[in-house]
Amino acid sequence: MQQGTLSGAAWIASADAAVRETFLSELEQIPGALLALPYLFEFWAHAHQLPPEGDWRNWVVLGGRGAGKTRAGAEWVRSQVEGARPMDEGRCKRIALVGETIEQVREVMIFGDSGIMACSPPDRQPEWLAMRKMLRWPNGALAVVCSAHDPESLRGPQFDGAWVDELAKWRRAQEAWDMLQFTLRLGDDPKVCVTTTPRNVGVLKTLLASSSTVVTRAPTEANEAYLASSFLEEVRARFAGSRLARQELDGDLLDEVDGALWPLDVLEAARCEALPEFDRVVVAVDPPAGSSKRSDACGIVVAGVVTDGPPQDWRAVVLEDASVQGVSPLIWARRAITAMERWGAQALVAEVNQGGDMVETVLRQVDPMVPVVRVHASKSKGARAEPVAALYEQGRVSHHGVFDRLEDEMSQMTRAGFQGTGSPDRVDALVWALTDLVISRAAEWRRPRVRTLVR
Repeated sequence: MQQGTLSGAAWIASADAAVRETFLSELEQIPGALLALPYLFEFWAHAHQLPPEGDWRNWVVLGGRGAGKTRAGAEWVRSQVEGARPMDEGRCKRIALVGETIEQVREVMIFGDSGIMACSPPDRQPEWLAMRKMLRWPNGALAVVCSAHDPESLRGPQFDGAWVDELAKWRRAQEAWDMLQFTLRLGDDPKVCVTTTPRNVGVLKTLLASSSTVVTRAPTEANEAYLASSFLEEVRARFAGSRLARQELDGDLLDEVDGALWPLDVLEAARCEALPEFDRVVVAVDPPAGSSKRSDACGIVVAGVVTDGPPQDWRAVVLEDASVQGVSPLIWARRAITAMERWGAQALVAEVNQGGDMVETVLRQVDPMVPVVRVHASKSKGARAEPVAALYEQGRVSHHGVFDRLEDEMSQMTRAGFQGTGSPDRVDALVWALTDLVISRAAEWRRPRVRTLVR
């Protein structure tokens, strides 16, 4: 490899002993150089962690999990504030730190292992002002904590730039991003660094298409030297070939499958925050045929429904994806019943195609009184899923959170069947839950009944 494709640290490490000795001996001749070297990010950084040259407003760092995105954002903030002098009007530089919640900004972007505090040298360490939710550097520069969970909180403040973390995961991403743009009105050239794992959401796609945006990309393996080898081996073996691996490990922005029953824009429109008082909550289980690591997952999905008025007014909410893989029947049974207890579910809906009476027997070993609704698949997966997908199109189903693996399967389900690898066990559980809560009960509601007159 040529030196230009490696970081300075990687190039020195791969050079012969004579080169390394020369490099270290020359550093020793410069006062303080060895002490400063750990904090000279340009020496250690991968190419995707350094801002591109040229004229840009938004720099998006797209990468897999563990690819070094947080470190890139923290170091970019350092480059913006350290050594900055008060401006002509006497004020100091102000940077917004925007995460989905205040807690995530504090615990990841500021105090995380790759956060601002960990990256800052002792003589330029900022002070954390907890009551004001901001960092203050010795030169007076400020970094203010902002929450995307509450876009209205971005009304009022103004900044010279911003570091935005995990934009594609925010529940109110478009609202928060739009409000942030109005705050970037200080200085001559406000810039934004966005560090995120990609998801096919509108706000990110629009940002990437902008002429003022530059992008750097990297898979998880780009940062392999700083990750546990067992982590990479496990996740690659477990998710190999899946769309989830391409998104979460390779950092690819995925397009949706042609003819998907659940288009990505439908899924993104289905987010909800506040929960209503449910009339019925169920846990649906799609049990696997085996219990080895290579077996299909046990789909476990929790959902609730509000049934005020006629069936066309009923509204359902998916509450949790508690699915597991590679565990014994007793373990997935305990997980399902624990989910029932956690959400106060009235019933456990279980598909009995795989195992028949065994499924109910295992569940009753954990809780002999568990109310089990047995369901049997007589139609194809696509045919069963289509009526449930129609509920989403009508805006009658919401997701309380982002369920990456469940939604990954949903985005690959078509009328012809599942277009991904393996079995869509999470989708199967979702379909059973919503069929029980909405479709089957709506059919009963509409079914006419004959009155018997007693003389």
